[in-house]
Parts: sequence; C-alpha cells; structure tokens
Amino acid sequence: MSNSALSPLPSADRPDVAARLRDALLGASFTADGLLELLGAPAYAALARSEVVPALRATRGDTPLETLVRLFLLQQPVPHARVADVLPVDACLEAGWLTGIGGDEVAAAVDIRPYGGPDGEDWFIVSDLGCAVGGAGGIGSRDEGVVLGVGGASTTLAGITVRTPVAAALDLGTGSGIQALHAARHATRVTATDLNPRALHTTALTLALSGAPAADLREGSLFEPVAADETYDLIVSNPPFVISPGARLTYRDGGMGGDDLCRTLVQQAGDRLTEGGYAQFLANWQHVEGEDWQDRLRSWVPRGCDAWIVQREVQDVTQYAELWLRDAGDHRSDPVEYQARYDAWLDEFEARKVKSVGFGWITLRKTGAVEPSVTVEEWPHSIEQPLGEAVRAHFDRVDYLRATDDAALLAGHFKLAAEVVQEQVGLPGAEDPEHVVLRQHRGMRRATKVDTVGAGFAGVCDGTLSAGRILDAIAQLVGEDPVLLRDRTPAQIRLLVEQGFLDPVE
Repeated sequence: MSNSALSPLPSADRPDVAARLRDALLGASFTADGLLELLGAPAYAALARSEVVPALRATRGDTPLETLVRLFLLQQPVPHARVADVLPVDACLEAGWLTGIGGDEVAAAVDIRPYGGPDGEDWFIVSDLGCAVGGAGGIGSRDEGVVLGVGGASTTLAGITVRTPVAAALDLGTGSGIQALHAARHATRVTATDLNPRALHTTALTLALSGAPAADLREGSLFEPVAADETYDLIVSNPPFVISPGARLTYRDGGMGGDDLCRTLVQQAGDRLTEGGYAQFLANWQHVEGEDWQDRLRSWVPRGCDAWIVQREVQDVTQYAELWLRDAGDHRSDPVEYQARYDAWLDEFEARKVKSVGFGWITLRKTGAVEPSVTVEEWPHSIEQPLGEAVRAHFDRVDYLRATDDAALLAGHFKLAAEVVQEQVGLPGAEDPEHVVLRQHRGMRRATKVDTVGAGFAGVCDGTLSAGRILDAIAQLVGEDPVLLRDRTPAQIRLLVEQGFLDPVE
C-alpha cells in the first residue's frame, strides 16, 4: 500500500510483531504520562509544536525511555545493542518498524507518538517521519502522499464527537487513524476510508499498535468506497478542507473548487445515516461578497437532518493564504515562487468574490421530524472539551422543544444546569443592575442576558415546581398580572432551554 516516493512503511500483516512492540513500549513507560514525567511540561509542549531541542536536552541519559524518545520521536539513530535491550529489535527490523544504518545503528521507519485515550488508554499514533504533529512544515510540499499524525484539528473533532454505543461507524478520510481509534471504543464495526492508500496502511498500524480491533479499510474519495445501501450510526470526518488553488497536498487540499468538497460531504451524508445517527465534520467555508454565510451553510444541510453548525474562527483571505503557505513550508522556498503561489491564492479568491474564510464544526443528526431544526451560529469563545455529551444534549433539547407547546412548557419542570452563575452588570453604587447575565462554566460556556423575571425564574428552578407555578409566584412578588406573565415568558424559557441553561425534568 505504500507510496514509492516515500520511505517504506512497516508491514501491516505482522500483528504478532506489533503486539510485541506495544508491550515493549508500555514496559518502558513510552506513554503520554511517561513522556510528561521524563521531559517536563515545557519540553513536552515544545515537542507538540515540532520543536525538538528541549527534548534532545532532556534525553541525554541511557534509560530505556530516553532511548525510545530519541528513536521514535526525535528520529535519532541509536546503537543496535542499546535498542536490543529495550525492543525485539530483530523482529522490528524484519517487519519494517526499524531500519538498519551502517551496520551497528538502527533508526525508526515511522514516527510513533504516544497518545492518551479518553479513559486513560495508552494508544500510539503512527505517521510519516517528522509528521507527528499536524502541519507538515515542508515535508508535504515534497511528497504529497505524506501521512500526518495528530494535530489540533484531529483532537478537536475527537472531542466534539458524540460517544454513544453504536453498531457501525465510518471514519471518512482517516489519515493516521485517530478517529477510527476513538470510534473503536464504542462502535461494534468501524469502516475507515481514504483517497491515499498510504493513509489506510498507516491506520492499520495505528490500530494494531494501540491494541484496537482492526477496521474495514477502503480506498477512495468521499463516499465512493461505501455501497449505496450502507448506512452508519456515526460518520466522522476531518476532511482535506483547505480552500486552495489546485490540489497540491493530498492531506489537506480537497481538489474541488472553493468549499465544494465540504459542501458535497455534508450534502451526501444524510443518505448514509441511520435514523438518529450523527455525522460530524470539521470544515472551511467561504464568506462570499453579497451572500449571508449562514444562509450558505443552511443550504448545505441535507433533507431529513437536524443540524448544528458552529463557526469558531474567521480569517481574511490574506491571513488564510499565509497560514496554509506556511503549513506547507512555502515561506522557506524561493521568494519568487512563494510570491507566485500567494498571488495564485488571491487570484482564486478574487475570482470567487471570497472576502474571508470561516472554520468550524458541522453536526448532522438524521431525524424523522416534519420540520428539522437547523442552528447556525458564531461562537469564537473558549469551550470545555470533550464536548461530545454537550452536542448530544443539544439535540435532545431540540427534540424536547419541538414536541412541547407553550402550555406543556408551563406545565413542565426544570432544573438549573450545573455550574451556571449569575452576574449583575451596572454602574458602581447603582440600586439596580443595568442587566443580568447568566454564564455557564461547562460545555459551550455560553452567556446570555436575562431580565429580572428570567433571572428569578432560573434561580428557583430545582425541579420541584412547574414553570407556571413559579411564574405565578413571581407575578405576585412583582405585582404583575400572572396571565400576562405566563403569556410573555415561554419564549425566554425556550431560549434558556435551547442554550442549555435549563434542563427539563422528566
């Protein structure tokens, strides 16, 4: 499966060697926790930025763990005899995990990076040498079939994914296999696809070395490898979403015009989901002159699906072009060539009337509802990962609100969500605040303005009294007509439920 322009990959047909290598790595504490303890936080953080000097300084000793760090993370040749004390070196050489150098030294054939699973699992992510961290830093510009390791986008998608037990999951554009590895924890069957055969080979290595079940690996673009009648309970994809002139780098460039790849992926996902199933993607989208970006994204949502789309960041076209030119290492190339590539990006955006590019998450859920719910919002503020449970709860609240009219809402009982605080904003010494803000300290960490009735209502919601009873008591307290208060407050209650400040009590 390997790409001839790149170094050969280890054999994916030797699970016995992968198991022995895994045992040896764990025996030497070559884990996320072990690395943190050995290197210290600053050097460990630097390693995540592909800066190796602090880690080189921290591994001057001769312990088994220091040997493995130099070998697999820092790509340093190590004496054969030293490695033989730590790993089954001959089996690793035979299976291609290691290569011999000059007779008495060995080097890693791939980058192996420890990765801590959500429940403390010790996993290992395999990638091409020097590509353990997202962003090839120039390697991808030479070899387009390069397979990257875990970057910020990968961990973001893993964190927002809904983790309920499912029968079948699909990781579309698997790369080094991190999403397939996560899915294997809660899916009976995992299918992983990629246009790059080298990525499928790497995913097989990641799963084997992490002690996870093998996935059904299929080569092809988007949903091409999936039969027309195949459906899944969960679809995840960190696709090659970069909007670029051409498809120079397989790992990041979609090869379709503008944001067509992301749009096509989202639109085609609806037919591949089982009832109640989720599809979750990272994506880029164009902000086109004279067009509302939210309307653009609403048009992507397939029929029969609820959607929650969150824009996390926006960059103008110059920032965007510079970001991805640097990602490929083009800023270190010939200045004339760099300027020509930069110019080509701006030409492309100008031709499409694109003024900026948005980045964020798209979650679909297959629904039988007559009127699906589509929420498109901008939320650039900090959040609390993992967010998968908050995503699932969002759609539960959508179901509740869709099925509950105002009369049922007022008869319902609610509880204030955990770790919500009230802030009063106003001038110092003022008798009454200018406004009251409710703020979450969990999940999306939202903040919303409420009036005194809304604040008072939320403050006494402990599940014991119905919403109507609480409003009647507030009306008596503030001297307002209870009928009028019942009439005007449901919209505010709905907003507080929708945004997760109030939880319905069954």
